[in-house]
Amino acid sequence: MIRIGILGEIGSGKTYIANSFGYPVFNADHEVLKLYKTDKRVFNKLKKKLPRYIFSFPVEKKEITSAILANKNNLKKIINIVHLEVRKKLKVFLKKNKTKKIIILDIPLLLENKINIKRDILIFVWAKKQEIEKRVIKRTNFNRKLFNIFKKIQYSSIYKKKVSDYIILNNFKDKTVKNKIKKILKEIL
Repeated sequence: MIRIGILGEIGSGKTYIANSFGYPVFNADHEVLKLYKTDKRVFNKLKKKLPRYIFSFPVEKKEITSAILANKNNLKKIINIVHLEVRKKLKVFLKKNKTKKIIILDIPLLLENKINIKRDILIFVWAKKQEIEKRVIKRTNFNRKLFNIFKKIQYSSIYKKKVSDYIILNNFKDKTVKNKIKKILKEIL
């Protein structure tokens, strides 16, 4: 099985690129949202660690946001609880897809949380700052302060580019992206 890890800045289009490969995708952000909506154990752990912020099940995004904005240590508490569960989901995904030729890892903190393995093929999604800014601002519940907090816990784009095997310029045009993906797949298969 070939594992492809998708790297890039927040709003660069990593998920779009990951889904464009046409192979099974593990999307960590979607898994986190599912945990908040369906996992009572995660709710109970969060409520125990952050009783002043987490009140309702399913866990509401505004409660998580309030906790993070109130104190940066709260983000560490959330990560310690949620990332453990995401890793479990990843193991299940890998087991389920072990016969697939390729799987795609769309995990925002892939490198930072040391989830990648040495033989993973890393692809950096590069997009113009202005495009990223436009896209991120359009997101519902966009919060500049929260955005900056998340950017600080990520490795720099310079580092991610340096360690990547490939770079995809995401100009948000379907044809260009698909052509680049075809070239990459041709090389690695």
